[in-house]
Amino acid sequence: MKHTDIKQIMTKPEEYFGKKVTVCGWIRSFRDSKNMAFIALNDGTTLSHLQIVIDKSAVTLPEGATRVGSSVKIDGQAVKSFNKNQVVEVNAEQVTLLGDCPLDYPIQKAKTSLDYLRTLPHLRVRTNTFNAVFRIRSKISAAIHRYFQERDYIYAHTPIITGSDCEGAGKIFQVTTLGYAPEYKSVEEYNAADFFGQSAGLTVSGQLEGEVMATAFGKIYTFGPTFRAENSNTTRHAAEFWQIEPEVAFAELDDIIEIATEFIKYIIKAVIDECPDELALLERFYEPGLRAKLQKVVDDEFARVDYTEAIEILKKSGKEFVYPVEWGLDLQTEHERYLTDVVYNRPVFVVNYPKDIKSFYMKLNPDGKTVAATDLLVPGVGEIIGCSEREADYDKLLKAINDRGMKLSDYENYLDLRKYGSVPHSGFGLGLERILMYVTGMGNIRDTIVFPRAKGELR
Repeated sequence: MKHTDIKQIMTKPEEYFGKKVTVCGWIRSFRDSKNMAFIALNDGTTLSHLQIVIDKSAVTLPEGATRVGSSVKIDGQAVKSFNKNQVVEVNAEQVTLLGDCPLDYPIQKAKTSLDYLRTLPHLRVRTNTFNAVFRIRSKISAAIHRYFQERDYIYAHTPIITGSDCEGAGKIFQVTTLGYAPEYKSVEEYNAADFFGQSAGLTVSGQLEGEVMATAFGKIYTFGPTFRAENSNTTRHAAEFWQIEPEVAFAELDDIIEIATEFIKYIIKAVIDECPDELALLERFYEPGLRAKLQKVVDDEFARVDYTEAIEILKKSGKEFVYPVEWGLDLQTEHERYLTDVVYNRPVFVVNYPKDIKSFYMKLNPDGKTVAATDLLVPGVGEIIGCSEREADYDKLLKAINDRGMKLSDYENYLDLRKYGSVPHSGFGLGLERILMYVTGMGNIRDTIVFPRAKGELR
């Protein structure tokens, strides 16, 4: 049906003053008085609601057209509003009920906690909060593509079904057409009879395939869903998430850190510039000072600290941490938050991690104990980027694979890249939902995904 998007009217109201318009949307609120009624209408094209003014002596309201959640079509005239909080409103001449909504509609003001709304993923997107969050998700996704496209990166589509575990951690979802099949006497026999004739799973990363593309195109990026079967139920982990992974040939660790810094600043500035209303709402209800925090990221230099020095800082802090602080152990969220929130008060790159706590493909440093790897930590969240220079030496990479007991046949093609014209190259991975937590102030990753997937959660 022909109608005008509410965003068009709200963006350039003066072009619609005195004109007949048709708008459609869902009723967000309804106020009634003896002679007049008022509908706050939203069609999803903007965070703002359009006020519909109804003269009850001239317009008949259909049954159901006064209930929150109902969808309606409004024919009327756009006029300048006398309300100081809005510029334009529509004087209704006809109200048509499109879809009735019963009184038990579960999205009511009395029941809008985030915990409650997580039980209604199919309806929570209609609230102001998730209207703002997922509008920002759309804008930041567009900015991610724009950043790489403006710099001549190739957008690479890497496989979702894979025969190898990129990081050697074994936490992958199995893909099979057989299901429970007790007639097979061994795992090898089962895999041989399966669709691919071998074990297959959902990808945890597009990096290995991305490196293949980078050795042909120089600069590439992937942006797609990834999956991890971790038995984790924290506020920062999800079983399905979207990941951005650039791979850059002829780039060492310092080069990729510079790229990651520029990238983060670019996409955060895009959110500041393009989502002012959404940020204002989230700052008001979820994180006071949100916009100032984001602007500080854009304006400030990022800090940098060696892992060994970070361990010493944590040990000398005088703070009692839940998890131990020792050289050779990975940093936990509480350690990361101390470094970002207390010590540096800004994003910080922690560089040169011990090789035993990082993935097999990272370049071994001359000390033989650490790798050319870094994590970008940000205040309030912790790690959002994992970054490294990749091992370009065939023999060193082969040794890393063997030392970890990984299946060599799964990585033959990957090793070939080190035989045929190997070059220094680097890349990073950014979880879209992690950066969304940071820019929206959402404290739970499940509130940045429309339908979150986690342990025991599949709705």
